Amino acid sequence: MIFKNSHLTLISLSLIMIFTIACSRQVYKFDPSVAAYYPPPPDTTRIQFLTSLNGSASIVKKQSGFTRFLVGEKPEKPIIKPYGIASYPGKIYVCDADVGGIEIIDLENNSFEYFIPKGKGKFSHAHNCCIDEVGNLYVADIKRRQIIVFDSSGTYLNSFGEPAPFMPTDIAVSDSIIFVLNMKNHEVIAYDKINFSRLYSFPESETGKQDYLYSPLNMFVDDSIVYISDVGESKIKKYTYDGRFLNSFGSYGRGMGQFVRVKGVAVDRESRIYAVDASFENVQVFNDKNELLMFFGGSTKDPGGMWLPAQVAIDYYNLEYFYQFVDPEYNLEFLIYVTNQFGPNKVNVYGFIKPKIK
Repeated sequence: MIFKNSHLTLISLSLIMIFTIACSRQVYKFDPSVAAYYPPPPDTTRIQFLTSLNGSASIVKKQSGFTRFLVGEKPEKPIIKPYGIASYPGKIYVCDADVGGIEIIDLENNSFEYFIPKGKGKFSHAHNCCIDEVGNLYVADIKRRQIIVFDSSGTYLNSFGEPAPFMPTDIAVSDSIIFVLNMKNHEVIAYDKINFSRLYSFPESETGKQDYLYSPLNMFVDDSIVYISDVGESKIKKYTYDGRFLNSFGSYGRGMGQFVRVKGVAVDRESRIYAVDASFENVQVFNDKNELLMFFGGSTKDPGGMWLPAQVAIDYYNLEYFYQFVDPEYNLEFLIYVTNQFGPNKVNVYGFIKPKIK
């Protein structure tokens, strides 16, 4: 009897292992009929539209009939009106004020959750966010008028801000400094990363000066430069960490390299600058000399099109989760996320690609 039960247990475990392996095996999903390429052939392609993320249905595996019978149908959790987006190994964070918090897309565990903290960490309008090297989450809340900080497990750590006029529209973290974009006072404020004390602000300028920030909306910080999208002057402006103005590019208009409603900005490791224009509904890409290289997206219902895009983010962490969507003739170098505030596709996922050497 003991042998018989052990034998049945081994068979059961073996079946479970086979089932688990079969379910976890990645299904190849590249579909040439829905792939979009930028620039399109015959030019050399640099960017491919891979897929879109629209909520739990895009991430969580479908329930089996048996699971539905046991626990009931799990309701889907949609991404409603996203703005800010940030990535970390295995995870993507999306700010969505219409759900009252942040969506956490767990790529490693195929899960999707709303992060809606209570108490001291409660959001009023989570607009933009960023993640530091240890996984701490920093959220710029434009209605609460504070930066709210959580650790990697979602535990509230601290919050800080300034007396009025203060509206933190974006945030970026370096090794030792937290940079906060204050639209109301036309400035960037630098805080100490350890104790959250104010260090300094920039620029100290006046209307009409080339370094003045009219309506600073979004920001990106790399190893040495602070990039700011100034929707009030239709420009991307660059500053050093200590606030010295470097240069700017762009102007109001509908020509190549111009902006009508510039929003999100990001920079890759080759110093290419990605600037979202909500009016053009595309992303323009510039080199480190501020020269236009290409654009992608566009106002179209075709795959890869954008619907009032807001923010752009570069991701070198999570390539393995999107290899399945890449044209097999190309290698994937990094991912580009673009949030759309309207339309059917709320987070577009693009890949920066290079042809394979044959």
